[in-house]
Amino acid sequence: MTTWGQFAESAPEVAEAARALLTVPGQGFGYLATVGANGAPRIHPIMPVWASGSLFAFIEPSPKLRDLERDGRYALHSTGSEDVDDELMVAGHAVVRDEAALREAAVAACPFTPGAQTPLVELLLDRVMWAHYEPRGVFPPQYRVWRAPEPAAVPDAG
Repeated sequence: MTTWGQFAESAPEVAEAARALLTVPGQGFGYLATVGANGAPRIHPIMPVWASGSLFAFIEPSPKLRDLERDGRYALHSTGSEDVDDELMVAGHAVVRDEAALREAAVAACPFTPGAQTPLVELLLDRVMWAHYEPRGVFPPQYRVWRAPEPAAVPDAG
């Protein structure tokens, strides 16, 4: 798994487009897919946060958080906008982080004020797919796929 910063260094054009698509309409919004306890997919809206070279989300205690704590696999999809037809999918493994410095940086970068006890979740990346429509409305889009250089062990959250 790879941090957002490592991904951005290796694929800056894709990372720039990805961040733009996840910050529409300005604050940031995406749909996070998780795996429920029964193996069924779930989808939840989130606001992504970029700080300290990583992609985070503050996730209240909920089925979504329990899914990530039990089985960290996720997929994050952009919401789209009136201005562009492009699509984005980020997939990887989520890890709850409790390091004070990371939390402080993420709170400072967050477009809303998270609760003091709201868990901070880092979204590590395994792959990113950007579908770019140019000109607008022409199908199929141009696909750009980035994959983490090598499968790595999921880092320990503690």
